[in-house]
Amino acid sequence: MYGAILRPSTELVESGDAHIGVLFTHNGGLSTMCGHATIALGRFLIDTHDVTVFPKRKELVVEGATQTVVINLHAPCGLVRITVPVKETADEIKSDPSRAVSFLSTPGYAAATNLVLPIPPEIRWSELEGREDIALDVSYGGAFYALINMRELGFASTGLGKVDLDSLSQVMKKLKNILKAIPIFWPPVSTRRTRDYHTCTPSCWWTRTSGSSQTEFPERRLDCVTLPTIKSIGRPQVRVSQLEWPLLMQRVRDRLVSGGLTTRSSPIFQMGGFEAEIVETGLRVEGSNVPAKDAVVVRVQGRAYYTGMSSFMVEEGDVTSHGEFVTPDSHRAGFE
Repeated sequence: MYGAILRPSTELVESGDAHIGVLFTHNGGLSTMCGHATIALGRFLIDTHDVTVFPKRKELVVEGATQTVVINLHAPCGLVRITVPVKETADEIKSDPSRAVSFLSTPGYAAATNLVLPIPPEIRWSELEGREDIALDVSYGGAFYALINMRELGFASTGLGKVDLDSLSQVMKKLKNILKAIPIFWPPVSTRRTRDYHTCTPSCWWTRTSGSSQTEFPERRLDCVTLPTIKSIGRPQVRVSQLEWPLLMQRVRDRLVSGGLTTRSSPIFQMGGFEAEIVETGLRVEGSNVPAKDAVVVRVQGRAYYTGMSSFMVEEGDVTSHGEFVTPDSHRAGFE
């Protein structure tokens, strides 16, 4: 679903605030944040000992009491702090897959709640049944997310198994085009930002039916097996603004497994469920381009597992190495 391009040197790495940088990718291009990839990177950055891939690997410090290591990751959204459980042996330190990886992302906030969005006549769909607008929430948790109940879109709230996903995806595509110019999707810009992302559109849509949910990423890629961290880091911002989620309350978010909810006692949760915990409130996110927002910091935790690896090489005479995919010294970037 997502990829990660490691950047050994960034502004925050050079200043000593981060250990390494990353660019998140998906089928639609670059993304400012990905919780799944962050959790997976936490394990990988512990387990790699290749200093050409991770030059600051030897600077990581094990916290003896908790047997964890903190990695400061410079993502496009800002500084993300990852806590990775580890196991120490006589020879090396490895990530501990039996315990969850957690991270603290940049402050998140509710960009809008119950936003009424007029639908132009020329793009209205039949399921609206004559309605001229819909209501949705907009949340920022490292990236922007549009959160909407399928009933608002005119689709029956009877579970995703009975929903025409092709039609639903077409509707989401139409809505995304409407939202492109709305200032709600502009992240606050301050002098501390190293880059202005200008107009941002939702990184994904989170749609909900009765008892289940779906997240759609760019190019109509659906997340129906693993839990999208939008439901852990994005949705709480909306709920906090509505005083629906008390501080420090943990809640397992639902995931699409056999059309039902995942509970703490289920094997699916034990294998890799995600949790979210609000650990800091009372923050203000300010910028010169949008109004200040009340914000919170959310800790998200979950598990990641290795499934395989790929190796690349450049033979003599292969002009591919002269492009931007790999370079003549690609072995230094971790290629074989």
